[in-house]
Amino acid sequence: MAESILRDKAKAFAKNIVVLCRDIKSSFKESVLTNQLLRSGTSIGANLHEAQYAQGTRDFISKFEIALKECYESEYWLELLHETGYIPDQQYKALQNDCGSIRRMLIASINTTKAKQ
Repeated sequence: MAESILRDKAKAFAKNIVVLCRDIKSSFKESVLTNQLLRSGTSIGANLHEAQYAQGTRDFISKFEIALKECYESEYWLELLHETGYIPDQQYKALQNDCGSIRRMLIASINTTKAKQ
């Protein structure tokens, strides 16, 4: 059940990232940073979805660890876009909060799965 909640959160986060990047590109004509955020922010959910079809526990953990790396990367790009004036405070805080929540769930899931091995 927790993985289902995690997948749902990751998908909602990805949707918000897609909308954010689309808005930044149309308003500011910025594409380098937004393309990086678009890749990392949508990759989290993609790796969690792929983990459903893992070829064993090691593959499952690997997909979750990749999702975690992408989560950390997304936090970086969000921070950079915020500090350079592309993302307003309120929107940044909401996205960082969502990303942090996903990160904590990923860490807990990885640790739980590793403990069961």
